[in-house]
Amino acid sequence: MSRKRRDHDLGMNSNITRRDFLNGVGITVGSSLLGSNPFLLNVFGVPDSAFAPEKDPHYYPPSKTGLRGSHAGSFEVAHSLRDGKQWPEAQEEKETFDLIVVGGGMSGLSAAYFFRTSFGSKARILILDNHDDFGGHAKRNEFRGGDRLLIGYGGTQSIEGPGHYSPEAIGLLKEIGIDVQRFYKYFDQNLYKSMNMKRATFFDEETFGVDRLVPGAGLHSTPEAIPQIPIDETARKDLARLENEAVDYLPSLSVEEKRVKLIKTSYKDFLLQSAKVHPDVIKVFQTAPHGLYGVGIDAVSADNCRGMSYPGFKGMPAPPRERGEREPYIFHFPDGNASIARLLVRALVPGSAPGSTMEDIVTAKMNYAKLDDPTSPVRIRLNSTAIRARHVGDPSAAKEVEVTYVRGGKAHKARAAQCVLACYNMVIPYLCPEMSDKQKEALAYAVKIPLVYTNVQIRNWKSFQKLGLNNIYCPGGYFSSFSLDFPVSIGAYKFPSSPEESCLLHLVRTPCRPGLDCKDQYRAGRADLLATTFETFERNIRDQLARMLGTSDFDPARDIQAITVNRWPHGYAYEYNPLFEPLDRPDSERPCVIGRKPFGRIKIANSDADGHAYTNIAIDQAYRAVREISAKGDL
Repeated sequence: MSRKRRDHDLGMNSNITRRDFLNGVGITVGSSLLGSNPFLLNVFGVPDSAFAPEKDPHYYPPSKTGLRGSHAGSFEVAHSLRDGKQWPEAQEEKETFDLIVVGGGMSGLSAAYFFRTSFGSKARILILDNHDDFGGHAKRNEFRGGDRLLIGYGGTQSIEGPGHYSPEAIGLLKEIGIDVQRFYKYFDQNLYKSMNMKRATFFDEETFGVDRLVPGAGLHSTPEAIPQIPIDETARKDLARLENEAVDYLPSLSVEEKRVKLIKTSYKDFLLQSAKVHPDVIKVFQTAPHGLYGVGIDAVSADNCRGMSYPGFKGMPAPPRERGEREPYIFHFPDGNASIARLLVRALVPGSAPGSTMEDIVTAKMNYAKLDDPTSPVRIRLNSTAIRARHVGDPSAAKEVEVTYVRGGKAHKARAAQCVLACYNMVIPYLCPEMSDKQKEALAYAVKIPLVYTNVQIRNWKSFQKLGLNNIYCPGGYFSSFSLDFPVSIGAYKFPSSPEESCLLHLVRTPCRPGLDCKDQYRAGRADLLATTFETFERNIRDQLARMLGTSDFDPARDIQAITVNRWPHGYAYEYNPLFEPLDRPDSERPCVIGRKPFGRIKIANSDADGHAYTNIAIDQAYRAVREISAKGDL
């Protein structure tokens, strides 16, 4: 079949919104502004002295489809800074602030909240963010299914294990109105189970020689599924052995020696060298940890995989478990943790959203025109990329910090008594070149994990019901997983619980490069994402769905209604991978600890600062940064 004919069958010419920054149409303030306010479309430096897209009544980033995440207009200025560009004609602003926060993600918003708690409701705070929306990786995607609102998450997924949150992190959630116990009512844990819907694995022809969808196959394959997996018969026997037999594959080692061996051995090497499996087994498991680690089993330790209950460890002593009852994975707003960001903004900026509860924030329409209101003590300035943060005078004695940022192609300078850098760690050495080489080297040490969270709106989910599936793992696919959205109904928002209704599919892609160390895989993945067009993402989405659901009357040309690709070249915070890190390094010598040290009146708060990609970590680091300000007492 010709490429043109195949594209037609897949629906590549169908009527959905497409924005592709490489083709010049991915404009940061949205196509709705083209007709009404073309003078606002100043993403790439068109002369304009009044760049304020957020004031337009049509400005509403959550409703945009196409390429989102690190969207066009959010990264070009930072990349030019990296490449040596200067802005010598920055305009000085008249007003000053008590605090300037660089980064409007979870840590930046939390830092503003904690600062106001410490220094009073009249504290003047400016939050700068390079994206067209606040929340950082906590990204909200909205769709319409007829008259129905569909909400998806384009980044940070859930409140994971709130019982383990610090007093400060859980305290912040409570203060902004979140009662995590209510999710036991809002999250329907039995919906898919009651419809006899389970998981499956799609084995693709390119990797396994044939396209085959096998219910019950995957990381833990059922006895019924294993004979259907298109791999060598010896490999099938090895899968059954790993799953069912309690074999100690390191019998000569002590418990401690086993632990060290597993920490410094990849799961792939453990399977091949210790468990002696057929190489086809590796193909089945290779991408299983993609969604958590951003790399495959070639770059994840066997010890980590043992902790996640991967097959092959039944004959070895179990690792120590955390104390306390394990909580279910149900603490999920329909937009993931974007609702936490929205609650924080509503608490910080009066009039930015109606309502007063965790329930009504889900369907509240944010008023973006209020975010940078001169009458508000807290102001959030979007589409603004910081390029410099320097002390006014010697860092040891300075009374102010000056932050330069670019908005609408023009540079501006703002001053404050304190500054919190809640952006990515690797950007900070460019913002603060006066820092010591040791601190800058530590900040640049980590390489953030690239990933793609994609939401696909489909006409209905009868195909999934017919197949009895709600989650499909794709070990050889462009996207490694497809899943029906979490069944959460909260406040006025109702999950489309009938298969006849339009709903969202959530897809995950981590563009790693197996065989390299994890950092080089992340770098290669980042380059891959920045070079990939929306057309490529769309074609792969349509192709995979057509092949996976081909026996269920799914038609990608007819049934796909919208696509939002949340591309994060700088995604998860780098978590120190034991395969590539020293085991005996004291905590005080971890690069993230060295990098987050206060630099005069400049403090650092982000998930990078603790090396863990979790919302509670971002909040905790914000609390630490504000506590460092309070300890100095020099506001």
